Amino acid sequence: MDIVKSLIVWLVGIFYLVILFPITFLIWLLVLPFDRDRRVTHWILNYQSLIFTAIVPAWTAKTSGRDKAIAGTTYVIISNHQSILDILFINSLRFSCKWISKIENNRIPFLGWYLWMAGYITVDRGNEESKIEMLDKAYRCLKNGISIMLFPEGTRSRDNEIGFFKRGAFQLAIQANVPLLPIVIDGTGGILPKHGLIFGTGHHVDIRVLDPILSESFGTDNPDELALRVSSMLKEKLNEMRAK
Repeated sequence: MDIVKSLIVWLVGIFYLVILFPITFLIWLLVLPFDRDRRVTHWILNYQSLIFTAIVPAWTAKTSGRDKAIAGTTYVIISNHQSILDILFINSLRFSCKWISKIENNRIPFLGWYLWMAGYITVDRGNEESKIEMLDKAYRCLKNGISIMLFPEGTRSRDNEIGFFKRGAFQLAIQANVPLLPIVIDGTGGILPKHGLIFGTGHHVDIRVLDPILSESFGTDNPDELALRVSSMLKEKLNEMRAK
């Protein structure tokens, strides 16, 4: 039954991705001269994610705290990472931002084309020059008033617990003097675990947007210290969510 269910969801997802691509591409072409930051394409992807997560009947999502993000404020948005589905569910929150994505995603037909049209920032995680270039592009986005979204763990969790936070997101927040907007997501790993193609028995996703961490509260923390402090905060919140 799990294999049949998984096959249906994958087929629906691929069909959804492919059938909407020509429409998205046409809109991208039409607005590109007036939308150099490619915000319109990102907006389209947000609503495509919202619709897709809603049409799969086996999935339910509870979201809270979205209003904690103040309109017009530039953030470094961070979240823990359990599953590839995190991207869909976080996009469904409809924050205006640029994702930082691993370069491997750009090589996937249709998905990579969507990421390119949205102007997302890619990084080759095994290449130090690519990491430096990614940080430079992200910094320039922040200084131009464009929020950045990334997973500080750098990869999906194997056990659905929060792993080690790398320093990049926190280095950006400190250097650009912008607040962090933390998100805790739980349940996606039970639906589609890391390296899995078969959907599991999980069906409910809990997404909590936490209070922004203002740049004034960074104090004298360096990026590593700030990463440790914020990861502890998210772990505590995740445990609290699971206890209810």
